[in-house]
Amino acid sequence: GQVLTLQQIREKLHADGIRDVSLDVWFDDLVRQADNDHILAEAIGAAEAKVVLGYFFQMNAEQGAHTSGDQVRSQADAADSSRFSLVRYASQNSQQVPFIKAHLPEANIPRIAGATPYSGYFNMFPDDDGVIRWIPGVLEYEGQMYAHLSLKTLAAHLQAPLTLHVADFGASHVQIGDLAVPTDELGRIMINYRGGANTYDHIPVTDILNDRIDPERVRGKIIIVGVTAVGIYDLRVTPFENVYPGVEIHAGLIDSILSRDFLHQPAWAALFDIFGMVCAGLLFGFALPRLGVTYGALAALLFAAGYFVLTQYLFSEMGLVLNLVYPLLVILALYLFLSIYRYLVQEGQKRFIKNAFSTYLSPSVVNQLIDSPEKLVLGGERREITAFFSDVEGFTTISERLAPEALVELLNEFLTEMTDIVLEKSGMVDKFEGDAIIAMFGAPNELKDHAIAACHASIQMQKRLEARRPKWEQEKGVTLKMRIGLFSGPAVVGNMGSKSRMDYTMMGDTVNTAARLEGVNKFYGTYVMIGETTYDAAADAVFARQLDSINVVGKKQPVRIYELIGFADDADENLRRLVAFYEKGLAAYRDRSWDDAVDFFGQALAVSPEDRPSRVMIDRCRQYKVNPPGTDWNGAFTMQSK
Repeated sequence: GQVLTLQQIREKLHADGIRDVSLDVWFDDLVRQADNDHILAEAIGAAEAKVVLGYFFQMNAEQGAHTSGDQVRSQADAADSSRFSLVRYASQNSQQVPFIKAHLPEANIPRIAGATPYSGYFNMFPDDDGVIRWIPGVLEYEGQMYAHLSLKTLAAHLQAPLTLHVADFGASHVQIGDLAVPTDELGRIMINYRGGANTYDHIPVTDILNDRIDPERVRGKIIIVGVTAVGIYDLRVTPFENVYPGVEIHAGLIDSILSRDFLHQPAWAALFDIFGMVCAGLLFGFALPRLGVTYGALAALLFAAGYFVLTQYLFSEMGLVLNLVYPLLVILALYLFLSIYRYLVQEGQKRFIKNAFSTYLSPSVVNQLIDSPEKLVLGGERREITAFFSDVEGFTTISERLAPEALVELLNEFLTEMTDIVLEKSGMVDKFEGDAIIAMFGAPNELKDHAIAACHASIQMQKRLEARRPKWEQEKGVTLKMRIGLFSGPAVVGNMGSKSRMDYTMMGDTVNTAARLEGVNKFYGTYVMIGETTYDAAADAVFARQLDSINVVGKKQPVRIYELIGFADDADENLRRLVAFYEKGLAAYRDRSWDDAVDFFGQALAVSPEDRPSRVMIDRCRQYKVNPPGTDWNGAFTMQSK
């Protein structure tokens, strides 16, 4: 744009009769200074270091349909410096070996391309799963062999010719001086990654432009100029990371070649895979039917571990990449087939056990006993769980108003509805104590997201209760509301009791805290209260607000408590405003700014006049304003009762 403008100004001056030799010389100098392509070309040509330019190949006709014949010839000439110095064929037959064919080079403009005798393409082709594991070391264009940017960079650095060696089966290796780089038959080179992103030193371009780089930092180094910003979209998926700068792939390949630390998939790898599968099939087809379940599993694990160690050794010590999946799949398939057969034979006996005990025990415990009868012993184990306690509000009054038969009918219907939800979320009902439900999530069955499951179960229980409440009000004349307490952490779970009668239950501080939180609901006027450990584990899946920090009876450390409001997408704008004002009030309360806290809690009440936690906190702030807490107050409120 600047060059064109200057040319137009000069032409206008000439048209107006203004001509001067010194003025034309001045204009020529301005044009050269404004021509960035010219400046770059001159800088490349004047550089003491060897500069290798990158470009890319269009790989199909559709991508290059816009290019004219003259442009094709110009682009081919510009990319000519990336051709292999020499191609050595092992025989006449090897000259017919097919390589990956490119359609058209998109090279640098001639002025820049001619400034250096070095260039290379930077095309990369991911595997079917989108991961970059190979770089195409060779591309064929119009019968000529072109080399990758990383290889040309090494050739320039080592001042050595770049030679492609082709055997009858395909490419065998690429030679750079005395460095022989192994390839597959298509000329691809497997990348030996050194680690994740930023393994290599990154220098921001702003530091270069502002001369903030110590020359010793780059002296004698190979410098690869590229982009790492997300918006440039030169980020690739690698075995290490899903977001990996493409420029670092070149650095990793150059580093591994200079270190002679190659990965290679040998031609006999397929035979090795077949041999491994045949051995696995014969061994386990003969041995597994004669072994018990335990010894069969142990044999399968030992064989799999041995094969894994062998392939890992060959990979680590010799850089050989062998197939790990197929032989292990043979082992797995045989083991599954024989296990299914045994399962069908033993299913009748297991069905009898399940039918006999399911009436008395939780189905999850019955299944555990069927799978592991040895667990029918006293004792427990330490597990991470979420403890669940619930209680019906004012149940004593309800029981006094109803006849015993009506009360039992209501209670059974209520407990059935609530229990179904616990079981749907993979929880276990520990016991019923009248109207109260005690349950756990995370035992005896493994449940990774037990906090989320418990929270979702609690939300669904409250929604189910809200839906059933009108029916029970009409039929029984009573209103059922339920308070829930959740707390996540370590607990001892297992079979507790006597040798003649055992109960699978939970014990520990986590359980006691969950029970306390259920009762604390009454003080704040809430219906689902969770501890900080539960909130931290489920925060992304639920909508909750922090209520307070409390000193619970029986615990030395304060417990930060939250009201579980609903699912993550349940919150509307008014509810979010309510929570925002409440959180500001809570922050002011902890800073002892009683008046500011009352104001914020009041704004929360303006959004929702029925918000009982805001009323509780307003009353407390007013009490503290008259009788402030001591200087050692840590912001926690001491509960005076369970």
